[in-house]
Amino acid sequence: MDKMRALVDTLNRYAYEYYVLDAPTVPDAEYDRLYDELKELEAETGVRLPDSPTRRVGGEPVKGFARHEHIARLYSLDKAVTEDEMNAFFTRVAKAGEASFVVEYKFDGLTICLTYENGLFIRATTRGNGTVGEDVTAQALTIKSFPLSIDYKGTLEVRGETVIRLSVLEEYNKTAAEPLKNARNAAAGAVRNLDPAVTAARRPEILFYDVNYMSEEIVSTQEEAMRFLEREGFKTFGHTRLCKTPEEVFDAIAEIDVNRKKIDVLTDGAVIKVNEFSVREAMGYTDKFPRWAIAFKFEAEEAVTTVKKVTWQVGRTGKLTPLAHVAPVELAGATVRRATLNNLGDIRRKDIRKGSKVLIRRSNEVIPEILGAIEHAGDSVEIERPEVCPYCGQPLVEEGANLFCTNKNCRPRVVAALANFASKGAMDIEGFSEMTAAQMYDELGVRRFSDLYGLTREKLSSLDGFGDKKIKNLLGAIEASKDVPLDRFIFALGIGGVGKVASKDLARRFKSVLALGAATAEELIAMENIGEKTAADIVAYFAEAENRAEIDRLLAAGVHPFVKEMQTVGIFSGENVVLTGTLSHYKRGDAQKLIEEAGGVCQSSVTQKTTLVIAGESAGSKLDKAKALGIRIIGEEEFEAMLAGKQEGKFARAHENT
Repeated sequence: MDKMRALVDTLNRYAYEYYVLDAPTVPDAEYDRLYDELKELEAETGVRLPDSPTRRVGGEPVKGFARHEHIARLYSLDKAVTEDEMNAFFTRVAKAGEASFVVEYKFDGLTICLTYENGLFIRATTRGNGTVGEDVTAQALTIKSFPLSIDYKGTLEVRGETVIRLSVLEEYNKTAAEPLKNARNAAAGAVRNLDPAVTAARRPEILFYDVNYMSEEIVSTQEEAMRFLEREGFKTFGHTRLCKTPEEVFDAIAEIDVNRKKIDVLTDGAVIKVNEFSVREAMGYTDKFPRWAIAFKFEAEEAVTTVKKVTWQVGRTGKLTPLAHVAPVELAGATVRRATLNNLGDIRRKDIRKGSKVLIRRSNEVIPEILGAIEHAGDSVEIERPEVCPYCGQPLVEEGANLFCTNKNCRPRVVAALANFASKGAMDIEGFSEMTAAQMYDELGVRRFSDLYGLTREKLSSLDGFGDKKIKNLLGAIEASKDVPLDRFIFALGIGGVGKVASKDLARRFKSVLALGAATAEELIAMENIGEKTAADIVAYFAEAENRAEIDRLLAAGVHPFVKEMQTVGIFSGENVVLTGTLSHYKRGDAQKLIEEAGGVCQSSVTQKTTLVIAGESAGSKLDKAKALGIRIIGEEEFEAMLAGKQEGKFARAHENT
């Protein structure tokens, strides 16, 4: 009994941190392990404490919101993590009758329930404890992924998951005073915030997946329910797979496990539902779960480990990034020994110390990030701020939350700059990696970009791992890189604040690197997409004699930056185009290239000069601004039709203007 009491108290504390505070201190896998242990003890003793978490679906409503009782209870889902557990589920279904299954993504966000009466939206509520939730109508009204009126005139409850797309979170964190640590907590915090303006700023959306209640039932399967939702204008993820057999279900789960790493929404499993409502009725419910549905959870994406030490990495701009070395821990099928922190301010805010236990999370196959400290040991030591660069020993400067090395000749800065210069979006020197740059720095004395164009077969043959074929391919790639579009050359120089879009704008405006070098800050700021800081960085770059001398050396070596100009005839001729949201069939860079090849000009933001906006999924403020300005807006289908030449003719051919 003492063990049960301790488990109940611990799990209730964890649930409060997760559901109410939106500040979890343990990973899902740790919670699930303790929860399963409690269930086993309850089954063994036949006793369940009054406040046991096994009696409830979710956390209690936040007191700052009005409470609302759902028409039909919002159940949670039982889980499976093994094939045997899934087979046990299939056996239970078979006993109830002949059934098919629908397999869907399990999104990692916040459940929300919308109520409609007589065709009109009435309220939005969180799940709460399954019976009573929190009224978040004001917050939901800032979300544009659901209709305010529908054709169905009965009383209706529909259920969905509030999510924030990973790309949206990344953009939000670029300017946020306090970056959000993950998409799940960001979505929960957006809805559970008393200020609807905060909800709107985080740009959540709702992906609908269930009809929770209908006063006049007109659907009898999950397939029909999804078609009903889509027909009524509710946003769904658009991926459901109907399966006739358990084997097909396992295939669908495997497909989701692969594809979830490629999509823009945080997922943690697959949901398997009996398709036929008649079979669902025969199976019924436990006191917590429907017996006709189950969640198959993938390997844990979070883990707890201990910080052993923190080292500092230096990038091409001189910015120092802390890297935590942690005690080895298994996370999503890999042994993790390192985790990232953003900067010095991140260490201070998260109170990271050597010897402390921390929560780490992996997302999209990158090095895991430390989310925060969980527990400090008696001998935990604060991470000291370095006073000099750990690589060159030169003084550091602190700008905001970041530290910078002031030595432009610092080895990691030079190596990173060389790798950026040779990258695909820049000079596109195939076969030249950061490892190659480091090798050439150490053994051949390569320090400048122009040094690459002085490499010979004799010099390269002295490098370990460089055989005749590799040398021939690399020298050929270096020679081929000499003819380079001006925008890629500008990007390759590594000017502070100048990304790929800004490079294109600058190339289009100034036509040559020499003209760009003579530009004043006022001329640069007058451009639509260049701000004061970027303008100052550009002017400062060209004011340095060494930078101008390096450009001269590159040109003397035969590097030939050219400007691509389009003929006046083309599908997008005369169009100033802005892409917003996510296109399902095109990467952003590929779509921009197609537009430019067809005579259009791509802009990074909507202005008075914008003539066309192409809106994909999750289009946000740019779409709103375009609507306010009365700018023509098209979707991906119409964009594809234009590319196919179905509307205004065929592509114009590009010619070079050197």
